[in-house]
Amino acid sequence: MRLLIQRVKHAAVTINNNEKHEISKGMCVFIGVTHGDNKQNADWLAEKLTGLRIFEDSEGKINLSVKDIDGEILLVSQFSLYASCAKGRRPSFTDAAKPDEAEKLYDYFVERVKLSGVKNVQCGEFGADMTVEIINDGPLTFIVDSI
Repeated sequence: MRLLIQRVKHAAVTINNNEKHEISKGMCVFIGVTHGDNKQNADWLAEKLTGLRIFEDSEGKINLSVKDIDGEILLVSQFSLYASCAKGRRPSFTDAAKPDEAEKLYDYFVERVKLSGVKNVQCGEFGADMTVEIINDGPLTFIVDSI
């Protein structure tokens, strides 16, 4: 599994030009699933994500987690995190897990994050047409791969 994490002042996802989910200060997280990923990967990443110290403390040091600041998280599935652009001009998505396999693990990951103690966890809809709005804070962006 792969996460692309952005520290944000605000983020929102609109699903199928209709339903909107939004957060204030916190993280917007794009989630990719590849072949062979499992619940152990998702558990490790959920713990890593919610404990990742990417927010500033009172001295301006990046030393606090999303839970420490009472922040929020927006989770969005993103199969293209496993795209390869090495050959030709069209990305290859063969490293992305099949949709039915990826959706199960994405749903499991969402539940693990929701159970982590973060006050507000919003998410997109797997496989839906989504528009994501982000006001990046920093900007700070991180990529975390599962072990």
